[in-house]
Amino acid sequence: MEPERLRRRLGSAFRLRGLLLRADALKYLTEALQSINEVELDDVIENVIDAVEKQPLSSNMIEQCTVEAAVQECSQASDETIENVFNIIGAFDIPRYIYNSERKKFLPLSMTNFPVPNLFGTARDKAELFRERYSILQQRTHRHELFTPSPVVAHPDDSRSKFQLKTIETLLGNTAKVGEVIVLGMITQLKEGKFFLEDPTGVVQLDLSKAQFHSGLYTESSFVLAEGWYEDEVFHVNAFGFPPTEPSATTRAFYGNVNFFGGPSSASVKASAKLKQLEDENEDAMFVFLSDVWLDQAEVLEKLHTMFSGYSSAPPTCFFFCGNFSSAPYGKHQIQSLKGSLKALADIICEYPSIHKSSRFVFVPGPEDPGPGSILPRPPLAENITEEFRQLVPFSVFTTNPCRIQYCTQEIIIFREDLVNKMCRNCVRFPSSNMDIPNHFVKTILSQGHLTPLPLYVSPVYWAYDYSLRVYPLPDVLVIADKYDPFTVTNTDCLCINPGSFPRSGFSFKVFYPSNKTVEDSKLQSL
Repeated sequence: MEPERLRRRLGSAFRLRGLLLRADALKYLTEALQSINEVELDDVIENVIDAVEKQPLSSNMIEQCTVEAAVQECSQASDETIENVFNIIGAFDIPRYIYNSERKKFLPLSMTNFPVPNLFGTARDKAELFRERYSILQQRTHRHELFTPSPVVAHPDDSRSKFQLKTIETLLGNTAKVGEVIVLGMITQLKEGKFFLEDPTGVVQLDLSKAQFHSGLYTESSFVLAEGWYEDEVFHVNAFGFPPTEPSATTRAFYGNVNFFGGPSSASVKASAKLKQLEDENEDAMFVFLSDVWLDQAEVLEKLHTMFSGYSSAPPTCFFFCGNFSSAPYGKHQIQSLKGSLKALADIICEYPSIHKSSRFVFVPGPEDPGPGSILPRPPLAENITEEFRQLVPFSVFTTNPCRIQYCTQEIIIFREDLVNKMCRNCVRFPSSNMDIPNHFVKTILSQGHLTPLPLYVSPVYWAYDYSLRVYPLPDVLVIADKYDPFTVTNTDCLCINPGSFPRSGFSFKVFYPSNKTVEDSKLQSL
């Protein structure tokens, strides 16, 4: 394409996004994109502008150095392939994105005035924790078809079928009765036995005497859509529902290929055709999930022996062992005995050379393993405990709880916590519908977009690292290792697995095949 025409196209493309190119930047871009054929040009320009917008910009006037960095990033992105096949991402390495309601975009931490996360959070971190959970759910709900006002109303009845979200502030400003309204807010119990609904604009007392609860586990500190009427400073709730979930593909269509998940790739791995091809071709890939691997119990080690001998002819890609790694969680000899137990496990693995050479081993700590208490996210087991095991089994990784696994284009979140019981105990009202508890539980987690939608006194979280517990955009697989009975539930294109407690559930575990996204329930039978 002749330089003059290309220059005009570049100028207008940047202006459409509210950006202006300096003369030297425009000249550099024209030279850089000269060789690209016309069919691909629009996509390439879009990618360059996206890369420019990711950088911290002081004004809308774009300098040459900014454009150079953007072009370099785009050319690197196309070279990334093989190193991104399998990555384990710890909770403290997850990238931090903050939703900007003015730009309707998620911005990386570097482009905001937020401080770098710290384990010793400030009061602001605690307030932001709930505000961010709210803003993520609010933008997701507004995008849902039931809450999107249609641009052109073809028929007067069409507009009535849509709902409008109100804030608590608009209720509190009314002295007269306000009929049928829907409010998005967080359930809190500010006074003993009295429930309130809270959002960033205010707090209102709730009357739940006639409230109907849709499916789900409605705990304190969970966000709900409350439908009802307001009179005399009380919001009388007719029905409670959860904010609608959103498939990962819909989220990505809206926000582009931002890598929310983490890992070495600069863009979301979902966009990589090469990785997708590798994933489809590798039909033998297999992940094995076990929870409560009590290494101090002779019977558990014996069953692991049986499992390894069964898999030795076709070693799985990876074994995921979730804690607790001891059946007796406390005592002064716990660390010493855990070291010995891990050594015993390493000896068993070494007996099967094919597994020792080909399989990876990932260890996720449990709530009662040695470590800094029950605050989430939880760091890995201490290096002095795992050192000997890592020397004997080099393909082993001790990671955080929760952690993330990226395999080709698939995203997997693993979380070890006895959540089902905690959430059932802290329900505002226990579900009465026939749907079983696992379905209620999975719907709650995915609707809340968070792994622990519970009050902080029930499930403490490092305030500044609350974002590492987000389940948004939805992963392909969510593994919640819980002592509750094993289950496999699919909701909104997300596969949720609970392998169950290995010793308590008759030595059952789950096997996942990424190439066709199927889960196999497995069990080691007693001879």
